[in-house]
Amino acid sequence: MLRIGNGFDVHPFSENRDLILGGVKIPFGKGLNGHSDADVLIHAIMDALLGALAAGDIGIHFPNNDPKYSNANSLKLLEMLHGLAIFANWRICNIDTIILAERPKLFPYFSEMRKNISSVLKISENCISVKATTTEKLGFVGREEGIAAMAVVLLENIK
Repeated sequence: MLRIGNGFDVHPFSENRDLILGGVKIPFGKGLNGHSDADVLIHAIMDALLGALAAGDIGIHFPNNDPKYSNANSLKLLEMLHGLAIFANWRICNIDTIILAERPKLFPYFSEMRKNISSVLKISENCISVKATTTEKLGFVGREEGIAAMAVVLLENIK
């Protein structure tokens, strides 16, 4: 049996924060505001994984009003999520993602992002796609107010 899940996340820019995407600290004048490290890419992947198994969303498992997740490393949250019993009989076939951002240019960081995700989920980097696009100056992304990310995952039942 195969299951598909979609994920989406968005965070506004904020001063005095690091920009973390795919677990990579990206040099930029501002970061993203959120309860954790606000890594929209990892959050979208987490929601896609949960969606594939109809297991809620990231907010159910890691509530943004719980102080223990304040400034949390999203790669650690992904690792915790992937370790839950609900994933025991499922194999990740592939993950396809896209980051929506006017700036900064993200291509130079894709390889490291894929490596981070691969390491945490224990799957081949060849099973992970990370892409980016602009919104041609339209909407909150186009006005450079924040960054969004979308993810799709395919899971296969192995039992």
